[in-house]
Amino acid sequence: MAIQPHTVRALFPALQKPDVFLDNPGGTQITRRSLERIQQYLVETNANHGGAFLTSQKSDELIEQTRVAMADFFNASRPEEIVFGHNMTTITMNLSRALARTFQPGDTLVVTRLDHDANISPWLLAAEDRGCKVRWVDFNPVDCTLQLAELEQIIQDERPRLVAAGYASNAVGTINPIPEIAKMAHQAGAWIYVDAVHYTPHAPIDVREADVDFLVCSAYKFFGPHLGILYGRYELLDSLRAYKVRPAPLDPPGKFETGTNNFENIAGLFGALEYFEWLGRTMGEEFYEQISTKYQGRKACFKQALAAIRSYEQGLSQALVEQLTAVKGLKLYGIIDPARFNQRVPTFSFTIDGFSPNQIAAYLGQNGIYTWDGNFYALAVTERLDLENKGGLLRVGAAHYNTIEEIEHLGSVLRRLVG
Repeated sequence: MAIQPHTVRALFPALQKPDVFLDNPGGTQITRRSLERIQQYLVETNANHGGAFLTSQKSDELIEQTRVAMADFFNASRPEEIVFGHNMTTITMNLSRALARTFQPGDTLVVTRLDHDANISPWLLAAEDRGCKVRWVDFNPVDCTLQLAELEQIIQDERPRLVAAGYASNAVGTINPIPEIAKMAHQAGAWIYVDAVHYTPHAPIDVREADVDFLVCSAYKFFGPHLGILYGRYELLDSLRAYKVRPAPLDPPGKFETGTNNFENIAGLFGALEYFEWLGRTMGEEFYEQISTKYQGRKACFKQALAAIRSYEQGLSQALVEQLTAVKGLKLYGIIDPARFNQRVPTFSFTIDGFSPNQIAAYLGQNGIYTWDGNFYALAVTERLDLENKGGLLRVGAAHYNTIEEIEHLGSVLRRLVG
């Protein structure tokens, strides 16, 4: 059975209202199982780490169960490669300090103009602190795809220490070919640091197959609570000197988990992963044959869930393009050719002649349709498109719980706005 959005929506309490949530790139709605896990944790196992008493022991057990499940979700080699933190930005800022200890004056770090600033500014600051050079990789403003030839040339010429790239753009939806970029980086002896925040809710991730060194995401972008997650190769995490307090563990992942973690939200992450497992079993069966040759058990369920989501969301992308391109004066950014939808997620940004993005967002909000306007912290994108001083973009982002009817309603309201 393929994705059945109305069955799925019943498992999200917020979706029982008539509102249309197309603000998903800024944060998805939370699944009921995640909420149940949070409440269960706070009622039954609320305690700090490492105590010689029952609630602390149960809390520690649940955190490790979640770590194992997240390792399965990413197909990591071992649970100790999973680090929990406040959010992707905080994790990246913290880890960038540890990585910067290894940088030398004159080293090169590579960033892209297609990225969220959380995968740019930490490296700019590290370069400033350590006397490193920063090379920027541009994107094509016509279809908002990364200039891969430019990236390859920079990597070959500069032999950088680190390449920072996003799996998918949170501003315009473009998917970057991360396995290809990782290969380029490794051939030059560089590490690759991947922001997968915007990719994780839309497609399967296999960190070993993609051959990435570090990958970060945030649970509140894939139907869980506010929480950041880092995957790092164990040997790299082990070799780095962490910024930590003295009593903290010496080994990963503990040495990178600063202070007391947000245990109830880690429990909520476990609930979100349970939701994916259910989705894979019940709505991803058509993908079982192709997936079972590489993955078994829970890992297979996770991959089936995301394959089913990916397939369903292709239809949402098609509907969004049809509805948006029919609006007078609307300029859509990024890939709009259905034959290339495998290179994007269902996140679309646009401008409309005669209206600021904020005016459009406010009008849609008054009509019960929730969207974002501005730069979405993808500052380099709006600067490159010469839109930063014009209010940025209006962004709509679908998730697998959205429906074609909601997309059609969006188009109707936008057409009413422009007259």
